[in-house]
Amino acid sequence: MRYNVVKNAGRIIENSAYLIKNPEAYKGKWKEVFGNNHPICLELGMGRGNFIIEMAKAHPTVNYIGVELDKSQTATAVNNVGRQKIENLRFIHADAHDIINFFGKEIDTIYLTFSEPWPKKKDEKRRFTHEVYLRLYDRIFKKKKHIILKTDNKILFASSIESLSNYWYTFKKVSMDLHNDERNIENIMTDFEAHYFKEHRQIYYLDAESDC
Repeated sequence: MRYNVVKNAGRIIENSAYLIKNPEAYKGKWKEVFGNNHPICLELGMGRGNFIIEMAKAHPTVNYIGVELDKSQTATAVNNVGRQKIENLRFIHADAHDIINFFGKEIDTIYLTFSEPWPKKKDEKRRFTHEVYLRLYDRIFKKKKHIILKTDNKILFASSIESLSNYWYTFKKVSMDLHNDERNIENIMTDFEAHYFKEHRQIYYLDAESDC
């Protein structure tokens, strides 16, 4: 599934009230951005923003920040918000590797929804659940570490189970077929996921946490 290039994406992003243009200035001070002490959840690679927008609307007492490197996808997320006023939502246009420059120990949950799987062995360090990234997350989680992942890629899912286990995470929930799981798992679909749902594609899910 491919995304179209958005014309004037840079201008759309820059003119958005949801975009935090200088996120490094708020490191350790995100409660000032939102004006409250509510939990802060971070989605890395938010794509078109469908998931994080709907999560913010569904949970008004939780703050949500979406991080996306691709300019066109960030612009699409801005367009998807439109004229809605969602006080607990912000966007950052940046590389996920830079999150340690943006946050102190302020994050409660990290969402990884249909991240680039990087299935080849030589690219495994680029996966958002590789130890390289897990060490970064250590520096921004507030207290307990909490990661929720959804993917259609079996290689990414299997490697995530292994890397999280090796990093002392335990699993609250694991599903090998989320859309047919009989348990009560909250599921707001991403743009990718809605497309895959129509294809009856198997979706993998995990909810992991750690006190270490």
